[in-house]
Amino acid sequence: MTGRTVSVREGRRLARPLTVGPHLLTADEPEPLSSDTGPTPGELLLAALGSCTSMAVRAYAGRHGWQLDHVVVDLRFGPRGEIVKNIRLTGDLEPDQIRRLLAVAGRCPVQRLITGDVSVVTVPTVVTPRTGTPLPN
Repeated sequence: MTGRTVSVREGRRLARPLTVGPHLLTADEPEPLSSDTGPTPGELLLAALGSCTSMAVRAYAGRHGWQLDHVVVDLRFGPRGEIVKNIRLTGDLEPDQIRRLLAVAGRCPVQRLITGDVSVVTVPTVVTPRTGTPLPN
């Protein structure tokens, strides 16, 4: 996992500019809630899981010299809020190679993060309008 800080700022309506190192992204909600200038936070989560899955599968196949031509990961939220992850592997692969690649796909770091026991620590900083200085926590 990266050690870079992700910064989220206020934008127009519900749009949120995101900065990750030198990269600029936008999160938003579709109309009528906002302007649909970027993926929703949930879609960004799916994108993180899909890209991590694809990278893990590609790296594993590459380390073993397997003939994986393409890996495509399509994700969506199911009717009960579960994540549905479809993986399409294209290449000259043996059944055991396919089994191992699918196992790797289920162990990518983002999947382990969202399915494990993760705690979130919130560190508040409150700036008062009178002084413009942060209040102690």
